[in-house]
Amino acid sequence: MRFTLDIDANKHFIKSYGPGWIKVNDQEIRRSLIVAPDRLVTGWPPQSFAELEEAHFEAIAQLEPEIALLGTGSRQRFPRARLIQALLGRGVGVEVMDTAAACRTYNVIMLEGRRVVAALLMIAD
Repeated sequence: MRFTLDIDANKHFIKSYGPGWIKVNDQEIRRSLIVAPDRLVTGWPPQSFAELEEAHFEAIAQLEPEIALLGTGSRQRFPRARLIQALLGRGVGVEVMDTAAACRTYNVIMLEGRRVVAALLMIAD
């Protein structure tokens, strides 16, 4: 899917996505990532839902979001509660959805000016 909306070029905006890739501003990324309005982490280690560990969510918490979106790939899957404890313990709202929905939701919340972070696993081919 491709988005067409002009926004502040200093913020990270998800422009489009598809199987195996996500385009943030003008950069096409082919690995799991974390995106926030003011930060882009292209080296987020888990490459599949099965690889998610507590430390991966601690990396999200370090960005101090108000809300964290977890894009779980091609379909929505919920992580075990202990994995997201680093976020919940800091009062961060956590929303879990498939990656396509997380991309769209991130853009809406980011445009509202809220402190949102999206941790995105790639959509499978």
